[in-house]
Amino acid sequence: MQAPSSFDAVVVGAGVAGLFCATALADAGLSVAVLEARGSPGGRARSWMDANTGTEVDIGPHVVSTEHRQFLRMLERLGTREHIAWQDEPLIELLDAKQHLAVANVDWMPPLHGLPNLPVALRRLGIADALSHVRVAWQALRANVRRQRALDTQDALHWLRSLGVSERAIAWFWRSAMLAVLNVPLEQCSAAAAMRIFRLMLGRSGYHFGFPAVGLSQLYVPACTKAIRSRRGEVFTGALVHSVQVRGDAVRAVRLRDGRCLAAPVCVVALPPWHAGPLLARSAEPALAPLQQAARAFVGAPYVSTMLWFDRPVGAPRFWARVWNPQDLNTDFYDLARIRSRAPSPASLIACNAIGPNARFAWTDAQVVARTREELVEAAPAAATGRLLHARVHRIRAAIPQPRPGTETLRPGVRTPVRGLFLASDWCDTGVPCSMESAARAAALAVGGIVGATLALPPPETYGFAGLLRERN
Repeated sequence: MQAPSSFDAVVVGAGVAGLFCATALADAGLSVAVLEARGSPGGRARSWMDANTGTEVDIGPHVVSTEHRQFLRMLERLGTREHIAWQDEPLIELLDAKQHLAVANVDWMPPLHGLPNLPVALRRLGIADALSHVRVAWQALRANVRRQRALDTQDALHWLRSLGVSERAIAWFWRSAMLAVLNVPLEQCSAAAAMRIFRLMLGRSGYHFGFPAVGLSQLYVPACTKAIRSRRGEVFTGALVHSVQVRGDAVRAVRLRDGRCLAAPVCVVALPPWHAGPLLARSAEPALAPLQQAARAFVGAPYVSTMLWFDRPVGAPRFWARVWNPQDLNTDFYDLARIRSRAPSPASLIACNAIGPNARFAWTDAQVVARTREELVEAAPAAATGRLLHARVHRIRAAIPQPRPGTETLRPGVRTPVRGLFLASDWCDTGVPCSMESAARAAALAVGGIVGATLALPPPETYGFAGLLRERN
């Protein structure tokens, strides 16, 4: 790595948070060095080119929604928001016992927007199981952020059972939703994290999902790199960081493992907790000990992402999910050939993800591909006779921090006790679940703290009738 010896700021990590942070700092006129240990930028939200097919595919699931306001604002700044392929209707298609269920999300006053889906819920659960949600729904409609956080000591399964939610409703709705959205099984999920999702589902309407119509890296990596370089900055790959050098109570430099140092008065650590904690520990700064301890409490969700290339259309939806079943492998599915119609692709390219305990890391690639095809055939029978041209299995041991009990209140702010040292990552206290949106909000919060401006949009909150019911204190 050939680089100047000093910059206005150094950002450690070139994922969504790191590159968004560095771009915003460059926009503010600062020269920024971004240090990435891997051979390419993008972090846990990157894509790669499959050598056999020439297709660019993503690592893990990278769905965005209209609720990803900070992420979408940055894409607007980069000029790439137009590369999101939106799915207005249905909100999502569920495969339940080989039956397709379309879930709508109309733009009605919350919580009345849930009424169009009531017939589906009653048909699948029955009246008694549906009504078992009354107490938890009332608690969610009344809850504010303070009451939500108070649930962090409980696991979500215990919380739901204590409020009388039936076991059938837990299995059909809650296990499916929390594994797909929060990447964690109910037994290991913070009740506070589950409450956040549920109360926003009840209290907001009209949202819908979107998917990168290009490789995920293309949404932000080239444009961010260009913006950073425009201010005499640079993105360095293969740059292994040893420690942040602190003198007195302020950042002085970032030391690389090859012994070189980059002097800077500002350093932003844009790493997941399992990498940020050890890096902060090597700074030997006592004031950072609580952050190091907090970082150790976070566990990453394992993922197995599988891609199947077929020689013909298999008749699959663009996007669907399976209702939770303990015997299943995959949770969510995408036909990238339909989503990325402008890119060269085979007749069908199915991407799918196995999350958390369903990931089954011990399985061979052949086992994963065989089970994936079986599950695909249930949604798209033509996949049974289509010729499988190519398959790839990608294993990710820690894709995203899981919101386990106690971690919601451990999520740190972007400021640290050391002057000039900031955090920017999805595990920061951003008011939204760990995600690309949380990474983007953390970047905006960190840059705002550095330049003395308010750049972060407020996190989503309930409104309509649901908002009127919410406690104000």
